[in-house]
Amino acid sequence: MKLVRFLMKLNNETVSIELKNGTVVHGTITGVDISMNTHLKSVKLTVKGKNPVTLDQLSVRGNNIRYYILPDSLNLETLLVEETPRVKPKKPSTGRPLGRGRGRGRGRGRGRGR
Repeated sequence: MKLVRFLMKLNNETVSIELKNGTVVHGTITGVDISMNTHLKSVKLTVKGKNPVTLDQLSVRGNNIRYYILPDSLNLETLLVEETPRVKPKKPSTGRPLGRGRGRGRGRGRGRGR
């Protein structure tokens, strides 16, 4: 399972997120999108070396996240189960390979004599 698919299931969970610049964000997840952008409510933002700031809501861009600190009460076994099993696409069973052209040395113009 991809990490982002797991994180998308964490709605209404209270987490701490450490950013690459050392800032710590503590809040309740309202949503995570496919780029790992995380939207939080009831946020306490602690910039490295400064006093904490309280915010109603905050969105964190996914590429700024170093890691998530998940609550101990989180049941990982149920969240890590994939709902839909992957189905491998079937390969075509025709005799000739697709996308190979007409063979070696052909199709390079009109030829000589014309």
